[in-house]
Amino acid sequence: MTIKPDGNDFDAIHRLKSGDINGLAVLIARYQGKAIRTAFLVTHDEAMAEDVVQDTFIHFYDRVRFFDAARPFEPYFMRSVVNAALNAIRREARGKRFPFEDTSELEALLDMAASAAEQVEMQELNRRILEALRKLPPRQRAAIVQRYYLEMNEKEMADALHAPAGTVKWLLNAARKRLRNLLDSERNLE
Repeated sequence: MTIKPDGNDFDAIHRLKSGDINGLAVLIARYQGKAIRTAFLVTHDEAMAEDVVQDTFIHFYDRVRFFDAARPFEPYFMRSVVNAALNAIRREARGKRFPFEDTSELEALLDMAASAAEQVEMQELNRRILEALRKLPPRQRAAIVQRYYLEMNEKEMADALHAPAGTVKWLLNAARKRLRNLLDSERNLE
């Protein structure tokens, strides 16, 4: 089954390949927000996430002539963002802690909560999940982001990580187990 590329993406990429930089503006307007959220979930550093996305757009622009316009852009670009975020983490000095910052999704979820008690409970749960996610090794963190935030299946993840499907399954299982242990140990401390 052949996936037909999105018309807007196809047109934007065609414009870029023809030398019209406005094609890049279309892609940025469409994907920048999701890309920054994705990079942030991997890096837990807002400035780093923004740099990763900017660099990924520039890299795509520089190499657009090699991109097969028949391929869907979004999965390709989001995989590139996750890989660039992992590379940025590797470049960072060891021992640097990633600051916790609230995201707009967290605020939206809290606004939807019916009572003040539910809001406090939801905020605490999200804080605990993000804190536990921060403690995962970068590859496991990336696997969780790809699977549960980007909703990639295991085959797509294997392609993105250039790893066998068995490795992806192992990464996901190890990450879920570690998250469960971290969340359980924190709950036991309360």
